[in-house]
Amino acid sequence: MTDVIPMAKKVYPAAEASCSGKYTVWMKSLVFHSNGCTVYDSNGDIVYRVDNYDKKGATQVNLMDLRGTLVCSIHKKLLAFGRWDVYRCNDSDSDYTRQQQKTKKKPWFEVKTSYKMMITGRVARCQVTTIGCQKYCIHRICSKTSGFMIFNMKNGHIVANAKQKQTCSGILLGKDVLRLDVEGDIDHSLIMAFVTVFALVCGSI
Repeated sequence: MTDVIPMAKKVYPAAEASCSGKYTVWMKSLVFHSNGCTVYDSNGDIVYRVDNYDKKGATQVNLMDLRGTLVCSIHKKLLAFGRWDVYRCNDSDSDYTRQQQKTKKKPWFEVKTSYKMMITGRVARCQVTTIGCQKYCIHRICSKTSGFMIFNMKNGHIVANAKQKQTCSGILLGKDVLRLDVEGDIDHSLIMAFVTVFALVCGSI
């Protein structure tokens, strides 16, 4: 396995996570010179990560926990039409990609971008459909910012809100560091999968 940079020797954006929200999403990989993202909880501990290695905008990406256990596998489909299929992984999925191809398992959820967004090159909105036909929308707050909202399309309820993070002293961090607040009792791993796909769609990882 590729070596990971020792955390004790580097100050991460999550150093002040406890004062600003439930999660901090940093669009950087822990693997040296690699693309990806790292998610911290409110205590500053790593809870999710994506290591895209030397390829940005890959057509297949795995969301993992700190120990490298797969949470879900993300696959880009219909390249010209902006569709992503996401498959949930089990503890027994040692080689999930191979297993998924054999069993033809249905996606956990799929994400679609609009034709208009693809023409303008400004992806600001994605529609998500889960396996239970629940629909969500990921909406970028402003084309000039990295913040976005995730809301339930049935009742309009905002289930997660991400915005550029500030420190306790009010210093605005880079656009690749987001504060993510997750509302209600929704599955947080589902929200993290949404965030990962949206980052891929927007070219952030």
